[in-house]
Amino acid sequence: MKLSKGLVLAASVAALAIGATAASAQTKLRIQTHFSQETLSGQMAGRFVENVAAMSNGEIEIEMFYGGTVVKSAEIWDAAVTGVLDCDMSGASYQSGKNPAFQFANDLNGGYQDPYQMYSWLLHGDGYNTLNELYNPFEMEFVGWWIPGPESLTSTRPLAGTADLKDWKFRSPPGIISMIFANLGASPIVMDFNEIFTALETGIIDGADAANITNNIGLGLYDIGKHTNYPGFHSMPADHLACRKDLWDSMPSHHQAILKNAMLVLGLENTTKNAVLNAQNSVKVQEEMGVTLYTWSPEEMNKYRNAVQAAWVEFATTPESKSMLESHLSFLRSIGAMK
Repeated sequence: MKLSKGLVLAASVAALAIGATAASAQTKLRIQTHFSQETLSGQMAGRFVENVAAMSNGEIEIEMFYGGTVVKSAEIWDAAVTGVLDCDMSGASYQSGKNPAFQFANDLNGGYQDPYQMYSWLLHGDGYNTLNELYNPFEMEFVGWWIPGPESLTSTRPLAGTADLKDWKFRSPPGIISMIFANLGASPIVMDFNEIFTALETGIIDGADAANITNNIGLGLYDIGKHTNYPGFHSMPADHLACRKDLWDSMPSHHQAILKNAMLVLGLENTTKNAVLNAQNSVKVQEEMGVTLYTWSPEEMNKYRNAVQAAWVEFATTPESKSMLESHLSFLRSIGAMK
């Protein structure tokens, strides 16, 4: 009888311990993405929240903020570092002012042919370690990428080749893309996503480097800009999830694994969904919205690629940026995508 009571007591203590462990395994995250909620990417961010909740059985709770809800896109990183937010779900190039290496953590601009090559560098070219060698000293942890695919420019003027970029005023993200297009004669203006439509409507800009065809439709850009290019060539940004380093390190390891794997799911779903929708919408914008599509000739593409490669070297001014660039180029050479 005494033994039975002892076993019951031990079982009760064990149950309480398990219950306490389960109760303590809770992670609450405040994340902001630079995409507005109505765009495809905004909807995908919402699916990521749902997937994480399902994978973690509710242990990870995410409050997602969209567009400029809390802070401007370029300020999300610092808001996460200082505790206003917890994680940044935008693009690393917004932080290129801190170190130009952040540009190469976001977009090689003409270096990779498709998203799968970029994912391959991340997964099989030591990309995770390379990125966190950059992120960690800035108090952030790189968690994962989601890549919609090549982007399409929007314009109120024709965009048949590099000659059309002369004096072309356009919304540009910060970083190397501004340098590339300025060298080709354009006039880049850095502004937030939620400012693009009004700037186009009022003629402040002639066009925008915003997103792919599908997201451009969501932003309403083709209501004004009746010229675009497809397939895209100039940019293929890899949007990241990055979380405050001390918060990340405090998470249970299975929560870290869930977030990393949820980003892989998001990446695959996002890339494939965008490929299908962009193909469908390339027809829609022509037939239903009166948009003219341009596919640049090999000669024009060579002019662009020459400008890109010159900009890579010009932009890589720090040891970290040179190391990041070389990591990408070494991987591309190893798979025969670059000489």
